[in-house]
Amino acid sequence: MTFISFMGALEIGLIFALVALGVLISFRILDFPDLTADGSFPLGGVVAAVMIVGGYNPWVASLCAALAGAVAGLLTAWLNVRLNILQLLASILTMIALYSINLRIAGAPNVPLLGETTVFTPLVNDTNAIWMQPLVLAVVVVVAMLALAWFFSSQLGLALRATGANPRMARAQGISTDRLTLGGMALSNALIALGGAFYVQSQGGADVNMGVGTIVIGLAAVIIGETLLPSRLMRTIIIATVLGAVVYRLFIALALQADFIGLKAQDLNLITAVLVAVALVLPQVKAKLKRRQPGAA
Repeated sequence: MTFISFMGALEIGLIFALVALGVLISFRILDFPDLTADGSFPLGGVVAAVMIVGGYNPWVASLCAALAGAVAGLLTAWLNVRLNILQLLASILTMIALYSINLRIAGAPNVPLLGETTVFTPLVNDTNAIWMQPLVLAVVVVVAMLALAWFFSSQLGLALRATGANPRMARAQGISTDRLTLGGMALSNALIALGGAFYVQSQGGADVNMGVGTIVIGLAAVIIGETLLPSRLMRTIIIATVLGAVVYRLFIALALQADFIGLKAQDLNLITAVLVAVALVLPQVKAKLKRRQPGAA
């Protein structure tokens, strides 16, 4: 892999680290199977792109994209909590609705950002672009990690974790599980939409179809992170999730450059499926090998 390919994979990996952190909240902490990600990721992208083209500050546009994602997550949770629609079905309904909403916001299937000012523009020039964009994204991801670590160590964060781990026990302790589900889903999709906002600024434009497979990438990052760095500590889990997202993108870049096995760009989804399957099987293989070791119980 060339240095340019490595930095490109690192940049995309850091963007999808935000997506993975959002999926971690819905999938692992709230135990909420959420397909809204496939709609909230492009939602964040088109909101940011339209605002940037409209002359807004790119950081303000990114913040508004995150807020739009929060509203999408809130809608999914509301369908489940207030209307008693199954979690998976509620998220599918929101995802389908978001496709039309994204088209409405964008006004076209795609919104180019060529020549527009993005969050990278003030810092990036022709000589430092290859490492400055990943550096800016790394700072954003570290801030998000620290904020999440602080949140999950607070009383509200602990209540959110209890809501996903054992809702009946949480309610018995006086925790409003419905409100926390609403808030947790909003936070999850806000992070995913923020990833979409940075993605369009990194790639030079938004496309309403760019969210296809977002949830799979997020799940892959979470699972790979858990496999590489298994832990019950929340701070370590957050670090593992970010690590999983970066490693996932590096593996994808490596696989796509493996000319000797004939893989091409159109094999991306196949590679993703294989990587996730391997990540799911690895813990079982490790457990079996551990049991076979002499002296194991």
